[in-house]
Parts: sequence; C-alpha cells; structure tokens
Amino acid sequence: MDQTINNKTDRPPYGILAVLMIGAFIAFLNNTLLNIALPSIMADLKIEAATVQWLTTGFMLVNGILIPATAFLIEKYTVRRLFIVAMGLFTAGTIIAGVAHLFPILLTGRMLQASGSAIMMPLLMNVMLISFPVEKRGAAMGVFGLILMFAPAIGPTLSGWIIEHYDWRMLFHFLSPIAGAILLLGAALLKDKKDKVNIRLDIFSLLLSSIGFGGILYGFSSAGNKGWDSPHVYLTIMIGVISLVWFILKQSKTDRPMLNFDVYKYPMFALSSAIAMTVNMALFSGMILIPIYVQTIRGISPLDAGLMMLPGALVMAVMSPITGRLFDKIGGRILAVIGLTITVATTYVFSRLTLETTYTQLIILNSIRMLGMSMVMMPVSTNGLNQLPRHLYPHGTAMNNTLNQVAGAIGTALLVTVMSTRTETHAAEIAKEGAMANGGGQLTEAAMSEMQQQVLMKAMLEGINDAFFVATFIAAVALVLAFFIKRAKPAEEEVKQEKMVQKLARN
Repeated sequence: MDQTINNKTDRPPYGILAVLMIGAFIAFLNNTLLNIALPSIMADLKIEAATVQWLTTGFMLVNGILIPATAFLIEKYTVRRLFIVAMGLFTAGTIIAGVAHLFPILLTGRMLQASGSAIMMPLLMNVMLISFPVEKRGAAMGVFGLILMFAPAIGPTLSGWIIEHYDWRMLFHFLSPIAGAILLLGAALLKDKKDKVNIRLDIFSLLLSSIGFGGILYGFSSAGNKGWDSPHVYLTIMIGVISLVWFILKQSKTDRPMLNFDVYKYPMFALSSAIAMTVNMALFSGMILIPIYVQTIRGISPLDAGLMMLPGALVMAVMSPITGRLFDKIGGRILAVIGLTITVATTYVFSRLTLETTYTQLIILNSIRMLGMSMVMMPVSTNGLNQLPRHLYPHGTAMNNTLNQVAGAIGTALLVTVMSTRTETHAAEIAKEGAMANGGGQLTEAAMSEMQQQVLMKAMLEGINDAFFVATFIAAVALVLAFFIKRAKPAEEEVKQEKMVQKLARN
C-alpha cells in the first residue's frame, strides 16, 4: 500500500485528493459535453445517428473493458504513475478528437479519453477509502460527490452555448489545455511511494473479462438501433455472458484474482451493488428520454434544453455533501428509502407528460427527481464499501464502476426499445382512429403530411410515457431493496488488524 496514505490516523493527503478530483472532474465534464453536440457532429461529418452513437457506446465499452483491470493496476502501481498514464491518455485523446475531420479519427480520440477516464475514477475512489476512517467517510464522499455532480450540472449548458457560437471541435479545444495543465500539476505534486509488488497480470483473465463485459455492453447498446432479434445483439450478449461466467469461475480458483468476486461475500456490499445497478437503470430514463421529449417533440433549442437540466444537476451537487454528513449520523437506510420514494413518485409523474406540460413544470419535476437521486447513490455505495476489508477496496470500487456501466447500457437499451416499440404501436392506433374520424375522405398532400407529423409526435410522446412507466417499476425494485440496508461495519479481519495496530502503538 502507498506509504503516504496507508495510515488512517495520519492527516488525509488533501493535496493528492485535490489533484485527483480535478482530473476526475474534467473526465466527467467531458462525458456530458458531447451529448448535445451529437446532431452537429452528424451534420458536419455526414454520418447517421446509428454511427454517431458509437461516440457514447464506444466510451462505455472501453470503460467496461478496462475498469475490471484497475483493481490489479491499483495494487501494483503508485498513484502518481497511474494518474500520469490516465491523464496522459485523456489529454492525447482530447487533442486528437479536437483536430478530427473524419469520424474514425474522432472515435479514436474518444476511445483514448475513455481509457484514461476508466483508470481515473476507481483510482480516486480507492485513495478516498484508505484516506478516511469509516466515521468520516460519508462527509468525504459527499465533497467528492459535490465536485463530480457539478460537472454534469454545467456540461449540457456549456455545451449548448459553445455549439450555438462555435464549431463542435471547440468542445475539445476548450478541454485540451486544462487537461494538459492538470497532467503537469499531477506529475509535479504527486510523490507517493509503493513497496514492490510481485504480481503479474493474467492476460487470459483480461481477455475473458474484456469479451464478457464488452460483449454484454455492446449487445445491449446495439439493441436500441438493431432490435432484439438481430444476431448482432443476441449473439454478442450470449458470448459476453459465457465469457463472463468463465471469467468468474477462473477468478474464484486463483490466489491473486484480477477482480476478486469475494466482495459479494459481504452482504451489505452485495445489497448496495444491487441497489446501485437498479437505480442506474432508472436514472438513464431521465438522461435519454427527457432530452428527446424536450428537443424532438417540443422543439426546444439545445441551449434551453441544457438550461432546463441545470437546476436538477445543481440540486444533486449541493445535496451531495449534505447527504454525506447525514449518512455519517443516521446511516444509509433512511436516506435511501426517502430518496427512492421521491424517485419513484417523480418518475411516475414523468410517465404522464403531455404536449402542454410547461417548461417550468419540467424544471421543477426534474429537480425534485434529482433531489431523490442525490439521497441514494453515494450513501448506498459508501455503506457497501465500508463493510469490505481494506485489501478488497480496489476490487470493490472496480466492481461497482464496471457493473454501473453494464446497468447503464442495459437500462438504455431496455428503455429505448420500450419507447421505440410502443411508439410504433401507438402510431398505428392513432392513425387508425384518425382514418375512422375522417370517414375515408381524401386529404391533400400537405394535409396528409401534417397529419402524419402530428401522429408521429403523439405516438412518440406516448412511447416516452410508457418507457417512464417501466422505469417507475425499476426504481420501485430499488426502493424495496433499500428497506434491507443496515449500517455496515468494517469486516472482522479489518477490525482485528486495526486493534493489533493500536495495541502495538500503545506498547
């Protein structure tokens, strides 16, 4: 373990944490910056929606493939070395994406960004876990949440403003010098040391995990465009599941697993992981469906759409340190139950959207929903990680990050599929009703075109409402699970180890 941060009685390494948090902030900001820019990229590079979505899907794929390996990397290498590699990859990817005039080059830059981001998040989480004692961890994670929630808060609005005034490449040109400065700052300030660790990366395990997580992510991410009956979808999911099962069996039989599934022997970690995955599936309903409703059906501009999401994201950012301190005092169950009750209720209200729902109503409803989400994610995850012994922290954080990516992909595919299939069904029903109301009379070409447009808008609205209704049930599952949360205590071996250290210190 790193000598600079291995003793919980020492003052936490605020300098290291500050540098890591700034790096993670830039990585998170990058994620939300690109979403509103996708239509501009499609028009400029003359590509279809099915192609441009790989800028998002590819990012998730690289994260899903690399994050399982981060537990090994954190155990073997110093924080300084990993940070320099992660920020170096991210900076290089940002520069390449900024000068791209062909889609393959842009996608390459995006993949490099993702590889840096995949290392950054688990690295920061692990440093935080070993830097703060259990009783102060909630407050520390709350500050961490504040910084990381602020990035998604300003991302869509900043992106909307840049797209309206500049070329989409400015999104990357804006990030490049900041990322480069953080890389140099980290190289200068991070000085941690690590005893030589004699472990080797199991290449076959890495291959199995890459095919397993990558196959599942690719399959579910492709379902929205290709349909569930496409061989691209069901074959890659099947290959992914088989590889993942093989990977898990192999890890359970080795002395030094790449990703240690023993973390699931600790009940509160297993429960927190299940809740986090379920909530992530429901969360993606808002991230995907609300922008479609606002921009496609209501015709609201990208900047105004970004501004609409801003208050909700700011609520999450402001609430994060507050919920962190509340978690230290009252534990995770009360926070999770209240937060998920709010989430279920607001998600249900989102399933009743109409063409007359006002801009102000959307802002208020989204803000209340984000308030509920803010009371769930960080407290539940921290409670689960608190039960793990210290040597499993890297594996716990890597497992959480990987499964959240998988849950996000599954949630996206499921809800987009529900929206698409129900839109088609509603379109057929509305068209039939319209034909009956018209009494079989002939319409002019202009009138027919206008009617078809109205039918499509109404059908899509009903499809979005149906998808939100499904998301309500998904969030309700998480609410039921939240009633079983108990305040986690460090695992027995961790307690014994700490008592022994204290006894030696007294002697």
